[in-house]
Amino acid sequence: MPEERVNRKLAAILAADVVGYSRLMGADEEGTLSALKQHRQSVFDPAVAAHNGRIVKLIGDGTIVEFGSVVDAVNCAVSVQRSDGTLPDEALRQPRIVLRIGINLGDVIIEGDDIYGDGVNIAARLEPLAEPGGICVSSIVNESIGNRIDVRFKDAGDISVKNIDRPIRVWKWHPAATPDVTKPTADKADKPLPNVATASIAILPFTNMSGDPEQEYFSDGISEDIITDLSKIAGLTVIARNSSFTYKGRSVDIRAVGRELGVQSVLEGSIRRAGNRVRITAQLIDATNGAHLWADRYDRDLTDIFEVQDDVTHRIVDALKITLSPAEKERLADTETSSVAAYDCVLRGREFMLAKDKNLETFGQAIKYFKQALEYDPNYSLAYACLGFGYMFDYQNRWTENPDSSLPTAKEYARQAIEKDPNEPLARCVSALAASYEKDLDRATTEIDAALALNPSLALAHNLRGTIRTFAGQPLEAIPEIEQAMRLDPALSAQFLHFLGLAYLMAGKYETAAALLRQRIILVPNTDFSRAILTSALGHLGEVDDARRVWGELMVINPNYSFAAHIGRQPFKREEDVERIAEGLRKAGVLA
Repeated sequence: MPEERVNRKLAAILAADVVGYSRLMGADEEGTLSALKQHRQSVFDPAVAAHNGRIVKLIGDGTIVEFGSVVDAVNCAVSVQRSDGTLPDEALRQPRIVLRIGINLGDVIIEGDDIYGDGVNIAARLEPLAEPGGICVSSIVNESIGNRIDVRFKDAGDISVKNIDRPIRVWKWHPAATPDVTKPTADKADKPLPNVATASIAILPFTNMSGDPEQEYFSDGISEDIITDLSKIAGLTVIARNSSFTYKGRSVDIRAVGRELGVQSVLEGSIRRAGNRVRITAQLIDATNGAHLWADRYDRDLTDIFEVQDDVTHRIVDALKITLSPAEKERLADTETSSVAAYDCVLRGREFMLAKDKNLETFGQAIKYFKQALEYDPNYSLAYACLGFGYMFDYQNRWTENPDSSLPTAKEYARQAIEKDPNEPLARCVSALAASYEKDLDRATTEIDAALALNPSLALAHNLRGTIRTFAGQPLEAIPEIEQAMRLDPALSAQFLHFLGLAYLMAGKYETAAALLRQRIILVPNTDFSRAILTSALGHLGEVDDARRVWGELMVINPNYSFAAHIGRQPFKREEDVERIAEGLRKAGVLA
């Protein structure tokens, strides 16, 4: 029987507890329970929602909350601890609820709606160390937030905590401390909590009802094109294909999908294709309560497929009460091809290009279908862009006999795609990627900015913008972009963690870099470059034995690995950034 896969991820964990809860209950049980309920409804729960958190469990007076971003976790905690003036009048006549809060960033194990692991355990150990009304965070949290929030934590030294085999450095903050630094301005204090982002959606893969498994490409393609169309809307957060398609073939609870992907609505449906007829059903569901927002069924000729997609997109926009800008209306109305045959070829090719196990054979099949699409419609911009993307895959993965020639080929296809349609975001991404490999970071920046203007929810583009900024010597500006890519496409977090770890290393935040790269290695065990970067981070931290162990693993995975050759292919703009990595390796004793 195959071993069940352990589902892990990196998360920021907030643990909160009421100060003196037993004493309060002994003095006034009914009043304390009422006050706790009022505090949760008026302060705690709205702050969690406003900062994109998920309450994992309530244990009496204690709470565990999970966040995808450490900045969100700390801002949520600060908002809660500054909230004395926001309670309604009736709450002021009840016992006063004061919290201690601990926050950690670490590896967690997911089981259903619950989470476990050191990331949770350490947060729970930090909470009682906080002052009443204050916050205690681990060193990795303090390092990760940097200057991105308006409070500063004070170094409280190393501590040993139960069941954790290493000392932990902790940092503390309290609203009463250093008011000149941490006290918000009057405008900020009076500003209400931001609203929860209601305009967020995941498109589940449409179920293939055709009775023919070979029609999967068609139902998947329709789903992906709806994702692409909705992603063109700036006011809507759309989860990427890689993440929403992890639910393919599964019977799911829409509310659970909403919690896992952090969205307020979910679209699901089915497609039945028979000859030249197609039947599509679609329903938009409120993920917070399972209520239907909109549903419809379409029985059409296959030649009407573009009209159906357009209608579904607009019905979703209307149901979510989103106002489109004139440019967005124009982009949504723009149909790239009128040829169903060309469109069908792109769907078939894209299925090969996005195959889980990509290789020379899948590459060849994808290229064949994209070229066939151009035979049906020589002006089909997306087909050119997909060809460029396919050749970029070959350049990166070295499938063909002459992979170096694939870079200029990809660049040329991207140029032709943009010439046919300047508003094709994938073409801009391919162009940016090619420019990066050519070490032309200025052109790469221009192209990726154009891609995100056209498709604000394109996770690939956010990650590319982040990595370009890292290579350009702007790692602190890179971090939010890569974090946004992880938010939009959690399924690709394993890939994005490498670039996030690199950004933190370039910013001199070695502990955070090490934590991220360790998580990357758990998820992608055979990575060599992540191990090289992790070795450097550990070298800077003085953890020489651990650094040499990681380097030894790298050499087992890739005995011919050359750091000089590998780093030489990376488009670092500044020599001092390359030197930072090399210095860490020298401190670890693995580089002369």
